[in-house]
Parts: sequence; structure tokens; C-alpha cells
Amino acid sequence: MDGSVKVTGTPALELRSVHRVYGFGPSATNALDDVDLTVPSGRFVSLIGPSGCGKSTLLRLVAGLERPDRGEVRVHGVPPAQACAAKMIGLVPQSPALLPWLSVLRNVTLPQKINKGSGKRRERITGFAEHESAQSAPAAPSAPTAPDMRELLVKAGLGEAMHKLPAQISGGMRQRAAIVRAFGLRPDVLVMDEPFSALDEFTRESLQDQLLDLWDELKTTVLFVTHSVSEAVRLSDTVVVMAPHPGRIVDVIDVDLPRPRGDRLFGERRFHEYEDLIRDRLRRAWHGEAA
Repeated sequence: MDGSVKVTGTPALELRSVHRVYGFGPSATNALDDVDLTVPSGRFVSLIGPSGCGKSTLLRLVAGLERPDRGEVRVHGVPPAQACAAKMIGLVPQSPALLPWLSVLRNVTLPQKINKGSGKRRERITGFAEHESAQSAPAAPSAPTAPDMRELLVKAGLGEAMHKLPAQISGGMRQRAAIVRAFGLRPDVLVMDEPFSALDEFTRESLQDQLLDLWDELKTTVLFVTHSVSEAVRLSDTVVVMAPHPGRIVDVIDVDLPRPRGDRLFGERRFHEYEDLIRDRLRRAWHGEAA
């Protein structure tokens, strides 16, 4: 299925006829089969589907951690490797992976210190420059200004924890720090692989609030993998439903709910209608039925 969303100008993400196979011969696994997906800049898109449908594989292709066997992946018109070199892509994995000997503040500011040349590499990417120019015309395109990391930590509820070591804070706080770290270089695309999956429900909802606050302020394009239907509906502009055997996109659902999306959203009828619609599409995908 074509996962395109209406786009004007260079899309933030574009996958065309992407195939990814693991293994060889009869035991080979077709992780992604002829996947097309187009994501406009600034959009929050969630990937949802049963295990084995290729969600994480698609994320790794976009993040430049793997390459497709066939087809093309583009980030603002360039291959992921080039976008990664320009630090246009941020990654938030399931585990925060903070350096245990550095404070929270030093963990989140480290990427800015070791990637000082990324701005010039961004400026050489035509698609990115066009995007920046359109966002800020008539000024000349330039690399995004690095945000104040102390301010971002405060916004994420980590003001009192910024000088503590990772071992001295909770798992939810460590994950918040990982999200702030990813936003620190102002990536144009942020890929997130089930970052809240190991957290309790209350902490998960709190982190969703803070993620939406940061996203709304920084206008980053987000590609978010989740197994939670309610999380996908609450966070997303678009939910991409995937199916396994082989991994493929079977439906693209735009979520037309007002923002900001606070706790009151859970009590609204339309929120639950979207949940029911996505669960129905997931059930059909699991059983191989047509949408």
C-alpha cells in the first residue's frame, strides 16, 4: 500500500519500493516488502503493528543503521547516511543509554560539543536548505540554533536532576533525559523506537505530555514506533498500520484531533473512535483481511 501523505516541497521522509530481507533461502525473513511512505516536514507519525511487521526495521533504515536491499530511503532528499553526517536525524532507543559517569546535564550537552561541524554539512544539503528557507524566509538558510539545554531540561521536569548521575534518578527521568539529548541538536527528523515501553502507565502518560510539549516548540518531524493504540492516537498526526509476513503498510490513518492533547482527550468520544478504528485495522492486518 502507498503510505503517502500530501506533501508540498521536499518531504522530510520518503521511502520508495523499499525491500529488506534477513537471511537466505527458505529461512529468509521478508521484513519489509515494497514499502512506500512519504512524511511531510513537522509531522508526528506513529508506526503500529504486531511484532514482526517491520516497524523497527523501517526505523533503522530511516536512521541510517541499515540499508535496504532494494528501493530508496531519503531524508530531505538525501540518503540517511548523509543526513546522519549532518546530524539531521536524532534517535531515541528503547533504553536511554546515558553515560553513567556524566551528570544529566553533561549527558544531554555532549552531542553539541562533539558535532560542531554538523551545521555546515546541513547547509550543503539542498533539500534541507530549501526547507529551512521556506520556514524562515526571507532570511538566508542556516543550521538551526542549538537550544538552551538547561531550559529544555526544566521543561522536561528535570530541573532539579540536571546535576545528578543517571544512577541517582528514576527510569522515567532517564528516558526524559534521553529525549532532551535527542532534541539537543535540533534534528529535523527524530526517530523513536518504543521509548516508553518499559514504563508504568502513569509515567508513560507524563512523558507523552513532555514529549508533545518539546515537539510543539521545536517542530521536529517524528517517526515513532509503538505497540500502544492509545499512545499512537494521543501523540500522532498520522498513524501508519503495518502487517507481518511480509512486513508491509496496510493503512494510513490521519488523526484529526485538536492540539494540545491533554488528559481530557481520554474522555472524548472521537479519541475512542480512533482507537476502535485502529484496533479494527490491526485485527484485519493480523488475519490478512482487506481494510
